[in-house]
Amino acid sequence: MKIKMSVIPRNVYLAIAVATAGLTMTACTTTLPREQQTGVERRDDINTRADAALERLYEVAPNSRELVSQAKGVLIFPRVLGASLVVGAQHGDGVLRVGGKNQGYYSTSSGSFGLQAGAQSKAIILVFKTQEALDHFQRSNGWTAGVDATVAVANLSATGAVDLRTMREPVVGFVMTNAGLMAGVSLEGTKINRIDDGGAPGAAK
Repeated sequence: MKIKMSVIPRNVYLAIAVATAGLTMTACTTTLPREQQTGVERRDDINTRADAALERLYEVAPNSRELVSQAKGVLIFPRVLGASLVVGAQHGDGVLRVGGKNQGYYSTSSGSFGLQAGAQSKAIILVFKTQEALDHFQRSNGWTAGVDATVAVANLSATGAVDLRTMREPVVGFVMTNAGLMAGVSLEGTKINRIDDGGAPGAAK
């Protein structure tokens, strides 16, 4: 007795792959999708995650606390999600803080930071060391790292401190995963846009 083997069409395989990728991305978040959150919920979620991201930064790079405290402003994207093998891009929402107060909410998008497999989550923190750099960022209608300003990505030295040789640029960036600071990455080409007050996290507190 011959058994017929069913052949699944190639387009069905593609549909399954896309659906699986979507489930993988969903598993990375423990909150409601952005579309199901109110502006206040989304804003509060960003603020809570931003606080945690800063505390994590101070743990993995203790001398970064002084850098942040002396900065004119700090932009925190606590969760930037991406899947390079699926879409090759990353996206996240963040908050700009000046003097410890929220001054606006922003979204970021970029290509992949080198080779990655599957869904990835990371935090990106930008420190504006000078008033001129901060003013330029706040005035811009869309800001791109490497175009509007050079961003020096901080790395840890052999002693476990932030490498001060990267501190000369007016904007310093940290890219961090659960394992710690990522080394050998670039933020060049990362695009940042302000989120309209009427279109989601809401006005700054």
